[in-house]
Amino acid sequence: MTDAAIVVSNLRVVRGGAVVLPGLSLEIARGRVTGLLGPSGCGKTTLMRAIVGVQIVAGGTISVLGEPAGSRQLRSRVGYVTQAPSVYGDLTVRENLGYFGRILRAGPGAVDRAIETVGLAGFGDRRVGNLSGGQLARVSLATALLNEPEVLVLDEPTVGLDPVLRRDLWKTFRVLASGGATLLVSSHVMDEAERCDELVLMREGRALATGTPAELLQRTGAPSIEGAFLSLIDSAAEATR
Repeated sequence: MTDAAIVVSNLRVVRGGAVVLPGLSLEIARGRVTGLLGPSGCGKTTLMRAIVGVQIVAGGTISVLGEPAGSRQLRSRVGYVTQAPSVYGDLTVRENLGYFGRILRAGPGAVDRAIETVGLAGFGDRRVGNLSGGQLARVSLATALLNEPEVLVLDEPTVGLDPVLRRDLWKTFRVLASGGATLLVSSHVMDEAERCDELVLMREGRALATGTPAELLQRTGAPSIEGAFLSLIDSAAEATR
């Protein structure tokens, strides 16, 4: 069995006539938290959509847990949290999770376990439309956890949250990874990089660099991941001159 949960080979995606991913190749390690970092518009969301099988691709292949991305066999094994909340505001937390649990055919106790995992015990009867932004993000995460997925794809899950809520969500991510799940977490906030086991730095649809935070700092000699990212951009620009 390969150590990679996700293998992307020569992925090409064209949206609106523009090439978003020109031939991207990378691997995402099993049982780790991998940060997908880069500025807005660099292709992070398009890549994630392709991994979960909801993005039309022009070329290349994606394998997730040994199966083609988007295949029926992966429906209960891959969880996906989009940037926008994916729950119903007029239902309670428990009603939302119960609805999605029936669609996913989640097992007994799945709703209670998901609520507990995201730290919303005591909020089950709250209407989602009355929750704070951070609580809403947790409900969206809970829906993706109902089937205890082996791979969890999270698109900008902490955007707009205050530092305390960001910290608490990252604690949840670490707990999930320690239980064996593979997490791919996108962000354009460079200080979140230090919370990841592995990093993929993206720019203009390409993987500029991959490795652990320590490896990227050592490689560039930069004092921070943001500094390493800028150093890698400068090096790439010089190489093309």
